[in-house]
Amino acid sequence: MVRAALSPRVPIVTEVRSTENLTPHMIRIVLGADELRGFPVGEFTDHYVKLQLPPPGASYRLPFDPAEVRQDLPKDQWHRQRTYTVRDADPEAGTITIDFITHGSGLAGPWAEAARPGDRVQLVGPGGAYAPDPKADWHLLAGDEAVIPAIAVALPRIPAGVPAFVVLEIEDEIEQRGLETRAGLSTKADLRLTWIHRDGAGHTDEPRILNLIESLDLPEGHGQAFVHGEAGMVREVRRHLANERAMDLDQLSATGYWKYRRTEEGWREDKPEWKRLAEQDLDRTL
Repeated sequence: MVRAALSPRVPIVTEVRSTENLTPHMIRIVLGADELRGFPVGEFTDHYVKLQLPPPGASYRLPFDPAEVRQDLPKDQWHRQRTYTVRDADPEAGTITIDFITHGSGLAGPWAEAARPGDRVQLVGPGGAYAPDPKADWHLLAGDEAVIPAIAVALPRIPAGVPAFVVLEIEDEIEQRGLETRAGLSTKADLRLTWIHRDGAGHTDEPRILNLIESLDLPEGHGQAFVHGEAGMVREVRRHLANERAMDLDQLSATGYWKYRRTEEGWREDKPEWKRLAEQDLDRTL
């Protein structure tokens, strides 16, 4: 039965329907549940859900009430929330698709690697805020692996013939080959796609994405940008686009999805300070 007014705060227990390895470090998982029939996605291209994952050894099982867990149990037993973009959704079938990045550590990555059909996971959502402006003269979309699902959803929404500059940083060429053919990076727009390979370098060793974007010959006119991924990188690119490219803030979606060497809980703690510093970065004389 379809939920007519599904709340993004009401937990949904979903079941793994299928898993597929897109690349050595990206796994596509299809989740299903009756409550996902009519799931309200489509307005934005960066729709996301928050998985609610009990820590190893937790004394409770699905389904659980997050408020009761926080009230009744010590903090080390609280569930952990991990945010993921909805890569695809089929409201009629009651399924959503999520692409997980896996690097052998953390909580959600190992869960995805071990997931098999029939496994269950609890989530809330969806959220979202961005969609390509059909009136923009050009688009810039940039980030690391974490932003690829949202960019893949956004590109087909850009009108035919409109320039779309896409800058993606990934680990190596093996990851690129898998994503080029299987992540859906296609568009009716005039796509100008550049891959950057870390090849073992750390995320913050050098400003690779910023350097590439600084070198772009962006067109004249009213542009729109979507820049997400590691928080330090996003802040650098946001400062460049706002100050040196004079981009309107209302056409600039730029927020960190994660922060190097911090868990999602740690990044949530840091985010107010990140926002404060990001505002200080802006050149108010423009």
